Amino acid sequence: MTTAETKRTIDAIWRIESAKIIAVLARMVRDIGLAEDLAQDALVIALERWPESGIPANPGAWLMAAAKRRAIDLLRRNKLRERKYEEIGRDMDPVHEPDFDAALDGNVGDDLLRLIFTTCHPVLSQEARVALTLRLLGGLTTEEIARAFLVSEPTVAQRIVRAKRTLAAARVPFEVPEKAELPARLSSVLEVLYLMFNEGYAATSGGSWIRPMLCEEALRLGRILAEIAPLEPEVHGLVALMEIQSSRFKARLSPSGEPVLLLDQNRALWDHLLIHRGLVALERAERIGGTLGPYSLQAAIAACHARARTADETDWARISALYDALAQLAPSPVVELNRAVALSMAFGPAVGLEIVDALMSEPSLKNYHLLPSVRGDLLMKLERKNEACEEFKRAASLTRNERERELLLSRASECVETTRFLKE
Repeated sequence: MTTAETKRTIDAIWRIESAKIIAVLARMVRDIGLAEDLAQDALVIALERWPESGIPANPGAWLMAAAKRRAIDLLRRNKLRERKYEEIGRDMDPVHEPDFDAALDGNVGDDLLRLIFTTCHPVLSQEARVALTLRLLGGLTTEEIARAFLVSEPTVAQRIVRAKRTLAAARVPFEVPEKAELPARLSSVLEVLYLMFNEGYAATSGGSWIRPMLCEEALRLGRILAEIAPLEPEVHGLVALMEIQSSRFKARLSPSGEPVLLLDQNRALWDHLLIHRGLVALERAERIGGTLGPYSLQAAIAACHARARTADETDWARISALYDALAQLAPSPVVELNRAVALSMAFGPAVGLEIVDALMSEPSLKNYHLLPSVRGDLLMKLERKNEACEEFKRAASLTRNERERELLLSRASECVETTRFLKE
């Protein structure tokens, strides 16, 4: 194996193992910033030794053992908590060759759960939560996070540094929240994963409509969370939603990279393994939870699309009912806009347009490009093409995504061409 190949292999191993290592170290030293530094020290040692000695049979355990040694040395030097040191010493005797398989045993799942709750703590801003989660749990570099969100590296680096300082200053405990706090804290975790996935699924800005890396990372973290918090129905609901949505990636872009809307997609390109995984996760959420939560309801809506072999077979009446339930449980203008689309498909565009027109004065949707986009689509179906054209143009002026802007301007042109053809 060449040096370059070894480096790529180490990078891949680090991406897989880093979250577990940082989680265990954070439990030991009670400081996620320090835990990351210690984990990075272990990575540096690996980068120095493995090109010569070869990659160990169990590289994750090797890194874990090396990182724990660094933590033990630090605790000994600083004379921190003699009792804690004795406990850690019992876990790993630094005099003897460590048992690498045993190094990964213990409460790694619990430690990961603590780390997720810490990086997604409400004391942090939404941007900080996302950046810190991608960094510590996703193993992404600052450069990768900056590229994913189209912001500068220094901006991302500052968010991460400030997040660590904020957690330390607030003395946020490295623990799973108490039962009374759990719903609110879990909601913060799921919000981060949902935001991360949505930004990848339909990028708000830039030259690409989708950013698969963000979706893949959100889904990977969601799967981990589902394994270590198996009795939380909304965790499975969000995983189900992400699995089903991810199944459409190959069909969401044309060969030239242009967006393809849901009803126009070639469903033969959908990934049926991901659909199956999503449906299984949704069934698990339904078995655990009784009444479906917001993420599970959205997953149920996605499942309706996934089960339809063609666009014409979509059960829009059921989707409308699910949106009614979602609007009651988690009311918002965006949910209402989506409900309008479902009702228009089930009962005609005039029904949907009535709801959309009522949303036109909603302040929070003033600069939301999908509002005029949906209105344009409904006007188009009602043969009010001149009005539809203006709505598509307005939507194009509001979106910051280049691909989406091209699609909306194309739809505006179609309105003009159709009108001209009818006049002729």
